[in-house]
Amino acid sequence: MSVRDLADYPWDAVVPLRERAAQHPDGLVDLSIGSPVDPTPEIIRRALAEATDAHAYPQTVGTPALREAIVDWYARRRGVPDLTVDNVIPTIGSKEFVALLPTLLGLGAGDIVVHPRVAYPTYDVGARVAGATPLPADDPADWPEGTKLVWINSPGNPDGRTWTVDELRAAVERARELGAVLASDECYAELGWDGEWATEPIPSILDPRVTGGSRANLLSVYSLSKQSNLAGYRAAFVAGCARIVGELLTARKHLGLMPPAPVQQAMTIALRDDEHVRAQKELYRERRDLLRPAVEAAGFRIDGSEAGLYLWITEGRDAWESMARLADLGILAGPGPFYGDSSTEHVRLSLTAPTERIADAARRLSASAL
Repeated sequence: MSVRDLADYPWDAVVPLRERAAQHPDGLVDLSIGSPVDPTPEIIRRALAEATDAHAYPQTVGTPALREAIVDWYARRRGVPDLTVDNVIPTIGSKEFVALLPTLLGLGAGDIVVHPRVAYPTYDVGARVAGATPLPADDPADWPEGTKLVWINSPGNPDGRTWTVDELRAAVERARELGAVLASDECYAELGWDGEWATEPIPSILDPRVTGGSRANLLSVYSLSKQSNLAGYRAAFVAGCARIVGELLTARKHLGLMPPAPVQQAMTIALRDDEHVRAQKELYRERRDLLRPAVEAAGFRIDGSEAGLYLWITEGRDAWESMARLADLGILAGPGPFYGDSSTEHVRLSLTAPTERIADAARRLSASAL
């Protein structure tokens, strides 16, 4: 398979429902795509502006200051105290890394790429572009021989599934039995809400309690799009096995995959400041607290969603029927079928709309139950 063989972009199928929702007398509430709407913090914008005299090529490996900031962030925020700069590199957002990793690892025909059953579609796309075989499977016991790469996503998009230390350890053990690379997409790790994640930090695949002292074949991927409202900056990074990080760095140099120098400076400042992350989480908490009871009052069941940026909901019928019901309320959701064959009765609601629009959606949902 090549890039030319990819199907039409799935979100194009939502356009008619967007138009339908926009006909609501009080306007459209777009909860479909998790694109941040809140301002990029001033401290980060200022750092970007001050770095715009970027006349030289940026470093693919990242500036020394950025790499140190990534290392320090993992120690401070993720419970990973023993990284060095040789374990980290910046990326141009996380989606390009997810899509390209099978190719950069040299995977191809006959190789299996495992990904979650309910999953962001780019894991599947990246495997297919490399000529490998994607396989949706959550239980490590179901990961077969021939698996070369395993993707886990914790907290998950769209369902908010969050792996415990014990579950991560079991995944690492199985990946080692297979000789597979285990890559953990952790982009929502700052957004824990329910159960133990209301008070405990969400663990990383690089947590020493998980790794048993060895990072070999383990990668952690993180993005600043959500925690820092940097989606437009394309600001992310990968950390883990020094051997793999070094090989990826060499490939990325050849391909010219260099985060712009001003973005690298903005990332450095963002990673050093925890206060803006706390403030943004509180905004999402407020929106979630408004939306959740209204969704349930309207007859939907919320599944998972203990962490992350979404509510994963169902009313026990075809997702497209639920999409239409919501569109008639002026609410645009994300269709579950975009996230796998096991999601045909779910839809996804994002918390990335202005608080007043979330409140409006909550009112419409509550009224629809009367």
